[in-house]
Amino acid sequence: MASSAASPSSSSKCKKNYDVFLSFRGTDVRNNFLSHLETALYQKNISYYIDSKEMRKGDQIRPALTKAIEESQFAIIIFSENYASSSWCLEELAKIMECKTQKDLIVLPVFYKVEPREVRWGRGSYGRDMAKHESDFGKDSHKVKRWKKALFDASELSGWTLNDEVEAELIKEIVSKISMQIDQRPVHAAEHLIGIHLRLIELNSMLKLGSDEDVRMIGLWGPGGIGKTTLGLALYNNIYRQFEGSCFLADVCKALEGPKDLVALQKQLLFDILPGRRLVVSNVHKGISLMQNNLYHKKVLLVLDNVTDRSQLDALAGNLEWFGAGSRIIFITRDKHLLISCRIDEDYIYEVKPLKKCDAFDFLCRHAFSSNNSRRRDLVDKVLHYANGHPLTLKELGCYLYRRSECEWESSLRILTTILKKTSIDTFKWSYDGLDDNAKEICLDIACFFTGYSKEYIVKVLDSCDFEPTIGVKVLVEKSLVTEERETLQICNMIQLMAMDSVRQEHPSRLWLLDDFRNVLSGHLDSKNLESNNFSECPSLVYMPNFSERPSLVYMPNFFDGTPTLAELDAFDCTTLDLPGNNFTNLPTLGRLNDLKELKFLNCQQLPEIPKIPGKLRRQKANNCKSLTRIPSNKTKGK
Repeated sequence: MASSAASPSSSSKCKKNYDVFLSFRGTDVRNNFLSHLETALYQKNISYYIDSKEMRKGDQIRPALTKAIEESQFAIIIFSENYASSSWCLEELAKIMECKTQKDLIVLPVFYKVEPREVRWGRGSYGRDMAKHESDFGKDSHKVKRWKKALFDASELSGWTLNDEVEAELIKEIVSKISMQIDQRPVHAAEHLIGIHLRLIELNSMLKLGSDEDVRMIGLWGPGGIGKTTLGLALYNNIYRQFEGSCFLADVCKALEGPKDLVALQKQLLFDILPGRRLVVSNVHKGISLMQNNLYHKKVLLVLDNVTDRSQLDALAGNLEWFGAGSRIIFITRDKHLLISCRIDEDYIYEVKPLKKCDAFDFLCRHAFSSNNSRRRDLVDKVLHYANGHPLTLKELGCYLYRRSECEWESSLRILTTILKKTSIDTFKWSYDGLDDNAKEICLDIACFFTGYSKEYIVKVLDSCDFEPTIGVKVLVEKSLVTEERETLQICNMIQLMAMDSVRQEHPSRLWLLDDFRNVLSGHLDSKNLESNNFSECPSLVYMPNFSERPSLVYMPNFFDGTPTLAELDAFDCTTLDLPGNNFTNLPTLGRLNDLKELKFLNCQQLPEIPKIPGKLRRQKANNCKSLTRIPSNKTKGK
């Protein structure tokens, strides 16, 4: 038996991979329709697999033929009058339909001088041929039932019927459709993806790919390094063949920072979706016009990765009317409000969340261990806890810890922030830099002092410091820098690291480390920009110096070891004084705290007498002080 793989560029183009597999009954079509189709495929540089001879014995197809079907992107089945008379053709068909399900093979039926209903319901020559097979193999034969199902399923697919139509026109249409979809190639994506399958199911449900009545825009939203782009690539590769044209524009924001501009991205978009068309894009407005005039009738898949600004969306996917029915436009961004401003409904915004614990474990193991390697579970759990399901953190830590001993793991766990610093800053710094001044200050305060606190409390404290926390916190959530969990505000470890490093890079405006505080006391660190203090690392501190500039927020958890008295608080012109976790016997004069608005004690067994404060104190709070037996008679009135 002889077979050949025909291609104008020889087998070097695809080697054992073919664009098209041709299934046919040679006696019906070899010298007419098939030969003309071969010529058209050859001229369009489309590789195809075809049996050169039909020296077939029995009803089992050869392994080489099976392999060719599995390695093809398309299968064209030419249903002619005598196609079903060949058990070989029916076995070939059954294998093709199996690969349609299992190998993502695209099947295109051509009904050559027969009607689809004849194939579907076994009428005419198909009825006679299937009756003969039932006689030869038995009516209840598994083989015959399999063939019948394959005939039925294939006849249900969208294809072409050729009776009295012009053959050349039909061949031109077939080759054009194949050529257009072959020009669409999958984009490179990471292998062995973890935690993707369920997300793809959820996104496919959101996209409603079976509906071609509307154009739909959806957004993938989440913080940097959470896996948005990886998910977008997997989704694109999973569905792009269902569209007439497709384009994945990678990292739009970064591309615009380099040599490319919006015109270059418009050119790339049009080239990917309309291969072979020479469209001249001279400026952004010309590009928009070309998209409107050339894409409105096409079913398009467009993915814009890492969009950061409305102007990018306006130039690349500004209106649903630019695209044909059934098109799907996917935006990937860290800014939820950008999606909302494009009128994308909340139901079509998909939040990419951290990996679940089991997936995070698998992800870490893939990067941290070789196949015959493992570490104590408590060490692994510490890494998982720190990464909190964040794929980029897991990858960085896993690669750093790869093939290191348990002692080296233990040592590394004590310096995780140092290991991650560069990655953290590179990943999140630009998100922070894009904030307005109000949101920046709030981001730093939450990162340095208030992670895990209730949103209500944080808003109240920051409001007393003359910030605008209502809109500020909302912006941080939309920018994926802060998350809301059970009425608290949380920041992932990497973003917190970025924020703290940002504070320390310049003159510090906040203190939370004992070493930094000592540097201020010794004069080695300038305190003129100091705005806030967190003394949670200073359990025995009893004296406050006069800083050159008074901070507006003082946060002092676990301030005392024992019950010494607090001195020199009048050095601060603060608006909020938070003193949790301490037992006070008295509180000395607060002197010049004229701007103090709120004084809060938390987890105290005994409250001090509050001296009269000549200022703006409006609230005194004693939260979670379950052992209180007496409320002191304070000398100032307050809520």
